[in-house]
Amino acid sequence: MYTFAQLYATLDETTRTSVKIEALTRYFERSEPADAAWAIFFLIGRRVRQAVPLPTLRAWAVEAAGIPDWLFGECYDAVGDFAETVTLLLPEPDEWTVDVDRSVLPFEGPQPLHRWVEEVLLPLRDQDETMQRAIVQAVWATLGGTERFVWNKLITGAFRVGVSQQLVVRALARVSGVDSSTIAHRLMGEWTPAETFYRTLLARDTTDADVSRPYPFCLAHPLDADPETLGPIDEWQAEWKWDGIRSQLIRRAGRTFLWSRGEELITDRFPEIAAIGALLPDGVVIDGEVLPWKDGAVLPFAQLQRRIGRKNLTKAILDDAPAALLAYDLLELNGIDVRNQPLERRRAELERLIATCVPGNQALLISPVVVAADWDDLAAQWATSRERNVEGLMLKRRSSPYRVGRVRGDWWKWKVAPYTIDAVLIYAQRGSGKRASLYTDYTFAVWDGDRLTPFAKAYSGLTDEEIRQVDAFVRRNTLEKFGPVRTVTPELVFELAFEGIQRSNRHKSGIAVRFPRILRWRRDKRPTDANTLEQVRAMLPEES
Repeated sequence: MYTFAQLYATLDETTRTSVKIEALTRYFERSEPADAAWAIFFLIGRRVRQAVPLPTLRAWAVEAAGIPDWLFGECYDAVGDFAETVTLLLPEPDEWTVDVDRSVLPFEGPQPLHRWVEEVLLPLRDQDETMQRAIVQAVWATLGGTERFVWNKLITGAFRVGVSQQLVVRALARVSGVDSSTIAHRLMGEWTPAETFYRTLLARDTTDADVSRPYPFCLAHPLDADPETLGPIDEWQAEWKWDGIRSQLIRRAGRTFLWSRGEELITDRFPEIAAIGALLPDGVVIDGEVLPWKDGAVLPFAQLQRRIGRKNLTKAILDDAPAALLAYDLLELNGIDVRNQPLERRRAELERLIATCVPGNQALLISPVVVAADWDDLAAQWATSRERNVEGLMLKRRSSPYRVGRVRGDWWKWKVAPYTIDAVLIYAQRGSGKRASLYTDYTFAVWDGDRLTPFAKAYSGLTDEEIRQVDAFVRRNTLEKFGPVRTVTPELVFELAFEGIQRSNRHKSGIAVRFPRILRWRRDKRPTDANTLEQVRAMLPEES
C-alpha cells in the first residue's frame, strides 16, 4: 500500500510524461503481480462499487476527528475534495486518541495493496453498519499520510490521477517487452485483478485473447487546417461523423457481444443489434456507431439516452426509439485480425459481409461514403451537416491501417462549428483537486422574459489568469450561499459553445446541451446583451 501511495504522489506531482512513465515502469518492475494487477485496475479508471455512502463516512470522520459537523462542512468547502478533507482532519496514527478496535482488521503492520483491497475494501460492503464503522475507523487509525488519502479515494470510488491508460500501457510494454497494441488489447473488456491476470497480461504468447474482448479503438484528430492540405481527394474516404455511441460488434464462438468505447458491455441495451449479430459468421469484429435510427434516418441523440437510462426495455421504448449500428470498419474476419490491411480493402470486405449475411436489415447498416468530385464539392456537402443531424465529416486515408489510439495523420474529424450563445454567470462553486481553493465551476443563464433562467454548466475554457479574476469577482459579489454553491451578482457575460441541443424535462430551461464549454469572456457585453431562451429554442432541430 505504501508503494502504491508513493506512486500516486509521484504521478500527481508532475506533468511530464517521461517522469510518469518512468515512475510507472519502476513500480511494475518492483511490485508483486497481485499488487500490480490492482494498481492497473485503478490507474486506468476502473473502480469497485462504493461500500459506504459519503454521508455515513462523513459522520464517522466527524466522530473520529472530534469536531462538529459544521466544521467538517467548512473544511470540505475550502478543500473541495472529500477524501482529502477526511485525510487532513484525522490525526496521524501515532497521535490517535479515539478508542478503536484494530483487531477487526485481518492483519497487522504494513501490507501490500492487494490485501487491503481484497481483504478489507471488497468485503466491507457485506458487513452491517456497526462493523463497517469499526473497520473504517481502524483503517484510519492504522494508515497515515498519503496511504490514508489513497484509501479514502478508493473507498469513495473517487480515485483519479493524472495518468492515461495509454501511459500505463507504454510502461507495461517497456517492462514486458510485449508490444503496446497487444497490452492495450488485453486490457479491454472484463477481467479480474489478480496475479494470474497480470502474468497473462505480460505474457509473450499472444494467443490468449478472450472470446468477447474488443480491440482498442482507432481515434481521429481534429482537422486543424484546410482539407486541401491533405493532398489529392482520391486518397481519402469521407464519411459522415455520427453522434452516437462508438461501439464494436463481436461474433465469436457462437456468441455476440456489443462493447462501447467506454469498455461497457451494452449487448442487452440493444437487442435488435444483438439479434442481427447472431446472423454473422464466427470470427467477425465490426467497428461502428450505435445510433437511434428509424425509417432510414438518424434521430436526435436524446432518443438513444432513453434506451441507456432504463433497466427494463419495454416494447414501447423499442418501438419509439429503435437503434442501429452503422458500420464503418472491419477489424476481424474469419477469426483473423485484419487491422493492418488498408482501409479500402477492409471496407470492401465489410460491404460484402453485410450484403451477404444480413441483407436488407435495419439494425446493421453500412455508414455511407460521401462521394465528392473535389474538396470544394466535399466542403459544400460538409456545410449540410446540421441538416442531416451529424457533426461533420470523417476523413480517412484509404491506404491506412486500423491503428491503436489517436495517431496523427490517417484519420481526421472535420467537425462543423459548434453552437454558440452569450450567457450570464449566476452561480459558482469551487473546483476539485488543485483548483479546490478557486471558484472554477460555473452555472450560466439566459433571459426568459425579464428573468435569468439557468441554462448550462461549464468549467473549462478560461486561462489561469481569467480564473483568478472570476474567482475574485465571485468572492466580492456573493449574494447567497447554498452549501458549496454561491449565487453571484449577474454581471459577467461569457460566450459558451456546445455540440448538441435537445429538449429536456429535467432542466429549468427545458433544454439540455452536450459538451458545453466557455469560448471567451465577453467583457464588451452587458448582461442585457445575453441571449434569450427563445433564441436558444430556435436552435433546436425540427425533429425534437
